Amino acid sequence: MSANASSTSSTDVFPIEPEDHIEGLARGLSVIEAFDAAHSRMSASEVAARTGLSRTAARRHLLTLCHHGYANTDGKLFWLTARVLRLGESFLDAARVPRLVQPAIEHLSARTSETVNVSVLEGHDVVYISRSNSPRLVSVGFYPGLRVAAHVVTPGVALLATLDDSRLERWVGEHVFTAFTSKTVTDPAVFLQHVRAARELGYWIIEEHLDPALLGVAMAVRDRRGAAVAAISITLQMRSWSREQVIARLVPALSETAQSLRPLL
Repeated sequence: MSANASSTSSTDVFPIEPEDHIEGLARGLSVIEAFDAAHSRMSASEVAARTGLSRTAARRHLLTLCHHGYANTDGKLFWLTARVLRLGESFLDAARVPRLVQPAIEHLSARTSETVNVSVLEGHDVVYISRSNSPRLVSVGFYPGLRVAAHVVTPGVALLATLDDSRLERWVGEHVFTAFTSKTVTDPAVFLQHVRAARELGYWIIEEHLDPALLGVAMAVRDRRGAAVAAISITLQMRSWSREQVIARLVPALSETAQSLRPLL
């Protein structure tokens, strides 16, 4: 696989003139992004510390979010409401890639009897944007909108493998390698070796890096110009699939699906 620059890089910023930049909007978005699983309820001071805003500015942004229904407060702590999900729904409804890939991943799911996901690299996370309907009553997979640390899931490695070396090394240097299981790769040098191996193979398999019972396989999906726009992946129960079976049966199917999508993207 060639090392073409990917459109999914965490370092790509769309350039605009200073007079076109709305600082208030940028700050408001940073306030929304400050909330996560470990910080689901915060005071204005805590939001200020996480965003770099003053406490007064953070409080004004939080109160504005409350006014428009995107947050709520008990007078001391603030938290996001379900209305924030509308922002993600707008993307899923309007974006081309989720709509274009859906028929192909449904077909692949029917062929393999497994759930298929499509995801993108957003900063240092993989964000899942599309999922096939499950062919099983109990399935393994990730729902659209879910964010996962990129170093523990196969789409992260597959998409990072499409970056050139300078962008890849910068990404690795900035990434926090948190351990999720005893198998999680947390050594940046070892992770770089894995990404470069994935670049040569054109796909990657991860076993037990996120969950001790799961195995995943992924490869990049490229557009007609050759730029990586997403990754297609399947997550499996290790008791049902061996690495050898995945290479023999699923990698060719993933490759065929990725190639079929290229003229559409």
